[in-house]
Amino acid sequence: MRARAFLALTLAALAACDMPMPAQDLSVVAPARRPDLPPPDETGPVARGQTSFDLERHYARVQADLLKQGLLRRDGGGADTPFAAHNLASNFVRIALFDEYVARGDRLVAQQTASRLRRWEQPVKLQLHFGATVPPEQRIRDVNAVVGYARRLRAATGHPVSVTPDNGNFHVLILHEEERGSYGNRLRQLVPGIGETAVRTVESMPRDIFCLAFAFSHGTNPAYGRAVAVIRAEHPDLLRLSCIHEEIAQGLGLANDSPSARPSIFNDDEEFALLTRHDELLLRILYDKRLKPGMDAASARPIVSTIAAELMGGES
Repeated sequence: MRARAFLALTLAALAACDMPMPAQDLSVVAPARRPDLPPPDETGPVARGQTSFDLERHYARVQADLLKQGLLRRDGGGADTPFAAHNLASNFVRIALFDEYVARGDRLVAQQTASRLRRWEQPVKLQLHFGATVPPEQRIRDVNAVVGYARRLRAATGHPVSVTPDNGNFHVLILHEEERGSYGNRLRQLVPGIGETAVRTVESMPRDIFCLAFAFSHGTNPAYGRAVAVIRAEHPDLLRLSCIHEEIAQGLGLANDSPSARPSIFNDDEEFALLTRHDELLLRILYDKRLKPGMDAASARPIVSTIAAELMGGES
């Protein structure tokens, strides 16, 4: 079973110290030279170590095993995965209004905790950062994947989501093991005020954490202002794309997982690799203007039910 982590954090101050489109298929991220390909990050090692190559073989086996079981679907759901408005509303409350992890001392602890609605109020500017050891062909595939995914997220949410070569506020890090393990100083540059718990979590990711993300708000403001997603460069293409889909979507405000969500990537059963129609509808609900950042489950639930019924054409 694949493990991910997402945590919403608060920065006291930046100067001091978080119509649906079809599911994307791998064919849309075939290599194609782009003039805006970001340069590799030169802050880390220039050669991969044995640990990184061992992880690459491990994750290749994991992906092969999941595919053999019929998991990591890319079809977005179909006749075998029906859902109605009440399912959609219930899944939204569990995924958007509960947290999967909490910070306890200097570490993350898996614990379902009631939360409040969080999303971006400012435009989301995705900026990719690659380790120096990530080959150009892989960087091209990943840039194309994120550019296409940003377009899809923009359509699903109605909120500005784009990819930028600099001055981003949502940083997507694609790093090999040794690069990620010494990335703390660079993280502090990208997110001034980031806490040491987040830095240590990134640098010390265990093998069973495939990818993770943090989103940051400021003080008592529930709106996100910064985010960081960390993707292992050792992953084969589909697992890496799956991490990109989930971590960026979680960083938009869908922070939790639910075992009852189907068809969905917000479910630890790994049935779906890529964002589904169900998940696009969750994003549509999240960014509906009738909902406000800071709402709790009790105040949001009746509004969510109304929006879900509208999206499903009145089907309950």
